[in-house]
This record gives sequence, structure tokens and C-alpha cells, in this order.
Amino acid sequence: MKKVLAIAGSDCSGGAGIQADIKTITAHKQYAMSVITALTAQNTTEVFGISDVLPEFVGKQLDCVFTDIFPDAVKIGMVSNAETACVVADKLKQHKAVNIVLDPVMVAASGGKLLKDDAVWTVKKRLIPLASVVTPNIPEAELLCGMEIKDDAGMLRAAGMLSEMTGGAVLIKGGHLINSADDLLYMNGEAVWLRVARVDNPNTHGTGCTLSSAIACGLARGLGVTESVSAAKDYITGALEAGLDLGNGCGPLNHFYAL
Repeated sequence: MKKVLAIAGSDCSGGAGIQADIKTITAHKQYAMSVITALTAQNTTEVFGISDVLPEFVGKQLDCVFTDIFPDAVKIGMVSNAETACVVADKLKQHKAVNIVLDPVMVAASGGKLLKDDAVWTVKKRLIPLASVVTPNIPEAELLCGMEIKDDAGMLRAAGMLSEMTGGAVLIKGGHLINSADDLLYMNGEAVWLRVARVDNPNTHGTGCTLSSAIACGLARGLGVTESVSAAKDYITGALEAGLDLGNGCGPLNHFYAL
């Protein structure tokens, strides 16, 4: 059985974060492990509070995982602060982690801020260079690149900038665009547009967490980046089309729609 480690915050309402990661990895019939970076008090309507796990304890969790059940892939989500980001980067390098998918989580679907301002630089300088795939959405790409993105041309410019920070691939998710939901996969200087119809479902809580975990599952299986991204997008589309409707706000996906 392939093993995937998720490094992220906990979502007590179950739709995003570690909970979404574990559901996604399990749905792909792989073994899920988790390193918790923060506890969040949130639901589908709002983020009400964040309690960071001590960076040293994050490091201890990582040591426990890597020295016993070495993961075939690693997904990084919410790191919350610069100190935790540094610890995660140091431990992944120390343990020679492979197939790292970085979802630079900054804002929850409900609008709550999940990354402190001082951590943005650290994510850019310490975590992005380690990633096999980086998966920002439009607002995250704008913050990382310091530019506004309104169309395909903007996505291409941002992808080029991000590609200079990492030796891996960049997947800019276009779900925040007004006229389309096209994603851009940029790798080895080449751009591939992944053009799909927007699914008419307002319940998108945890889509970024779910997509990045699904990509990690593909890499763990030995698929290439393009194949892993394509399979992950198919999985997300199915989870959205299942039409789960829970909560009073931006609800979660049905991760087990195929079971």
C-alpha cells in the first residue's frame, strides 16, 4: 500500500485541512498519515480561531513519521507561521522526502486568513524550492508573485515567476476567474491549459486541500506530474458533481462519491 503524509491544519468541521486530506488519501486506497500544524475553530461560514502547534512539536511529529513509515509522497497545506514553515522545510530536507506537493494555503473558502504575513516570504524561499508541484489558486498566486491576475496572460506570467522558485511544476488553479475555471500547468518552460467546464456547485470548502492530496496520491503511485494532475482534477470534478450540501455556508465535498 502506498503511503501519503499530509502536513496541515485541522478543520473541526471536517471539510478542509487534515480531515479532507485523510478522506482523499483513503478514497484513493492509500495509507494516510498526518502532521498537525494548527488547530482551527471553523465551519462552513467562518474561521473563528487558530491555535498553532509549537514548531518543535511539529518537528517531532515529522521525525516520528519519517523514521518509521516513510511516505511515498508528501502534501503540505497550512503552515500558519514562519517558524513552522522553517521546521517543515528543514525536516523534509533532513529526511530526504520525495514527491512533495505544496498547496500554499493562505485564506479559507469562508474568507478567514490562515497564513500570517511574515510567513509568505518563508513559504517562497524555504518550501516552494522543495516542491515537486506547487498548487496556488489565483489569490495565492497574486500574493506570492506580487501582481494582479485577471486572465490567461496573467496566469502565464505568474506561472513563469513561480517556476523560477522551484525545480518542479506549477499548477495555478483558475477557479477564482470570472469567465472560466481553467487551470494552468506549467512545467519545464511549457504551459498546458487544463480547460474544463465549471461545475455549478457553490459548496467548494476544501477543494484546494483535496486536489493537492489527490495529486500526491498520483505521484505516490508512480504517475508523472501531468497524469497525477489530470487524475486529481477528475476526482475533484466527481466530488463536486455529487452535490453534497451540508452547513450554512460554503459546504464540503463528497470525498467518497465513488464508493
